[in-house]
Amino acid sequence: MAAADRLPDEVLRRLELASGDFSHQAIVTMAQQLPFFGRMNAEQRASVQLVVQTGVANFVEWLRDPRAAIRLTAEAFRAAPRDLTKRVSLRQTVEMVRTATDVFERQLPSVATDAAQLAALTEAVLRYGREIAFAAATVYAAAAESRGAWDARLEALVVDGVVRGDPDESLLSRASALGWDLSATATVVVGNPPDRPASSVTSSVRAVAARHARDALVAVQGSRLVAVVSGALPGTPLLTDLSGCFGPGPVVVGPVAASVGGANRSAVEAMAGLRAVPAWPSAPRPVLAADLLAERVLDGDPYAERALLDLVVRPLLGAGGALADTLDAYLEAGGAVESCSRTLFVHANTVRYRLRRVAEVTGLEPTAPRDAHVLRTACAVGRLAVARGTF
Repeated sequence: MAAADRLPDEVLRRLELASGDFSHQAIVTMAQQLPFFGRMNAEQRASVQLVVQTGVANFVEWLRDPRAAIRLTAEAFRAAPRDLTKRVSLRQTVEMVRTATDVFERQLPSVATDAAQLAALTEAVLRYGREIAFAAATVYAAAAESRGAWDARLEALVVDGVVRGDPDESLLSRASALGWDLSATATVVVGNPPDRPASSVTSSVRAVAARHARDALVAVQGSRLVAVVSGALPGTPLLTDLSGCFGPGPVVVGPVAASVGGANRSAVEAMAGLRAVPAWPSAPRPVLAADLLAERVLDGDPYAERALLDLVVRPLLGAGGALADTLDAYLEAGGAVESCSRTLFVHANTVRYRLRRVAEVTGLEPTAPRDAHVLRTACAVGRLAVARGTF
């Protein structure tokens, strides 16, 4: 039997007339007992008061028709400003509902005329408070889902802006809205996404970055997974853990950018490395875009060509023509020091000394097969640049 069936109409009318006093007393009690309520600004307190007043006013209607519980309790929260769930946590809302329920219970004897009416009203308040709590949970869950979807779209826009090279201002404002530290450097990592829902993939990348106290902006763009991670990555455990979030295939790491607003260069080089890495079957995973300069040049990457000119060709020529000539002769001789020395009419030890100097100047060891390949490609790039008149 519904509580209203045990309550005469005059009791419901007294309850309706007292609803204003009840809601006022509930707000006063919240201010006295809940520390966080006193820290709210006037607008936030007014929003809470509106919810309480609406909830109390709906209580009488709920007594008459308990089947309207969902509609009426939801209306109590719908009447509040939309951003209330952003300013007041679900835990705080539950505490306020509990406080209001306690106030109502204490005030009920002034409405009821006998023990049976008091028992019916008490039972009704407890049930209505439960409905209010469930309604609050539903509202907060919907707000969290909406906010999560909004954040995911905004995050995808930021990552897309990094890839496309959007102006710094729009990128920075969006990244800041997502909680990115604008003073942090940024590194772009690209690869294939695993065969899982995009939301699961992006969440796993952010979780790994968070364990290493880093920020991460992640998006699945078709057949590639792009992650913008704060700070430098080479040589860190984070890079190894991060690679595990990608699907099968290569994972390429771009250079470190001074900020997320300037991370387009890191993205461009990482993308170029991802396109070129099939030319190096034994490339490590993950691999730095800077370690794929030779393959990127073959794929037509102008950044890689300029990098080889700046990092290899110019330092060699600046150290003296003998180093460049010795390197050419050594590579043409297939890495045979004696053949190189005969071609240059110098002692073999002189060749070895010059090769050590090449390694010091360029950071690449001519006697190592991989480094020799990069050096040969750099020398070819240098000759082509001279022939074009661009060097």
